[in-house]
Amino acid sequence: MNNQHYQDLTITPVASNKTIYLEHISKVYGTGATEVNALSDVSLIVETCEYCSIMGPSGSGKSTAMNIIGCLDRPTSGTYYLDNVDVAQMDDGKLAHIRNQKVGFVFQQFHLLPQLSALENVMLPMVYAGIPSRERYDRAKESLIRVGLEKHFNNRPTQLSGGQQQRVAITRAIINNPVLLLADEPTGALDSYTTQEILDIFGELNANGMTVVMVTHELEVARHTQRIIWFIDGQIIHSRLTPDELGQLIVS
Repeated sequence: MNNQHYQDLTITPVASNKTIYLEHISKVYGTGATEVNALSDVSLIVETCEYCSIMGPSGSGKSTAMNIIGCLDRPTSGTYYLDNVDVAQMDDGKLAHIRNQKVGFVFQQFHLLPQLSALENVMLPMVYAGIPSRERYDRAKESLIRVGLEKHFNNRPTQLSGGQQQRVAITRAIINNPVLLLADEPTGALDSYTTQEILDIFGELNANGMTVVMVTHELEVARHTQRIIWFIDGQIIHSRLTPDELGQLIVS
């Protein structure tokens, strides 16, 4: 992976040193006998330019936390400030606007639109942001060139390898210069070589000022981040594990 792929991207810094501020967040699904406490009194700060991973066993609450952090869901109670904006109880329309402007998403299965080319997939968030068509085209083209996909502008997702699709997905995620990149098992469908390529891109983005939070179940992937947040039973058990400390925890 060419280390110059993303070094020229300009990431707009946030005004505060806290990109994510969760305070006493709880999330309850169902009522009565079917009630499930997916999150219980979770508090977390992720500062600007941090690179964190969220880990924990199945059912630990990490996916629910990711959905709330990404403004895909609202907490039952508690306070959430994203880039100094109180988003905890925003309505769906306002949350959609916040997601488009402040959060970029990368998923395990890429979630590219199959009927669109790589270029069109990257342009899509800019359509929703109201960016003029000529600027959309130029920015998408330039960004795909930076990740080595200059020969694949017109390829649809089925004509791209898994690694190429993930590079398109990452480019789409950051095309509006969000303050936060959220990655949910972004390497789960990739081989080890391509995994390293994707992690190199995340590292470059973080080095250039972007806050990155990644959910993963792979210790070797988490080792690339600065700290690890460990969930169990809907609560944060450890908020600042180093990769070595996590390794010792798992062994013990």
